[in-house]
Amino acid sequence: MKKALLVIDMQNVCVGENHAAFFKYHNADLIQSVNGVIDANKDNIVIYIKNIMKKNLLNKFAPFHAYEGTKDAELVNNLQIVSENIFIKYEGNAFSNPALNEFLKKSGIKCVEVVGVDGGGCVALTALGAAKEGYKVIINENAIGTMFAKKRNKYFKKLKDAGAEFI
Repeated sequence: MKKALLVIDMQNVCVGENHAAFFKYHNADLIQSVNGVIDANKDNIVIYIKNIMKKNLLNKFAPFHAYEGTKDAELVNNLQIVSENIFIKYEGNAFSNPALNEFLKKSGIKCVEVVGVDGGGCVALTALGAAKEGYKVIINENAIGTMFAKKRNKYFKKLKDAGAEFI
C-alpha cells in the first residue's frame, strides 16, 4: 500500500529557536523524533504542511503570527527536508487545501502517517480529514507534540473509532 508521511506545522513559530511563547513543546526532542520518522519513510512520499495565517483583524490579536514570507512561517532549520512537497493550509485540517488531496490521489497514496504539532489541534484535525477522505491513517505518537491534552484525547478517540492505527 502506497504511503505518504504528512509533517504538520514544524515551523519556526511553533518549534524554532525563537518560537512564540504560546507554544511549549520539547522542541529538540520533537524535532529529533520527527526527523527519525522522516528517515524511516525514505521510500515513501514526504509532504510538509505549513500553517499560514491570513493578515486580517482577527489574526492581528492572535498570540502568535505566521504570515506568508516571514521567518516564523518557515520550516524549522534543523528539520530534515527530503522533498519539495510543501502545502499551505489556513486552518487546522490540511485537507482544507484541495491541492493536497489531489496530489495524494494522483500519486496513488492509500495511507498517510501523520506527525508534527499539535496532537490536540492540526495533527488530529488533519488525520480526521484524511480518514474522511478515505485514507488509512497512522498516528505516530512518538513524533507528535501536544499542548492540548484534553482535545488530543477527544480527537484520538474519534480517530480510533474511525479505524486509525496508533504506533
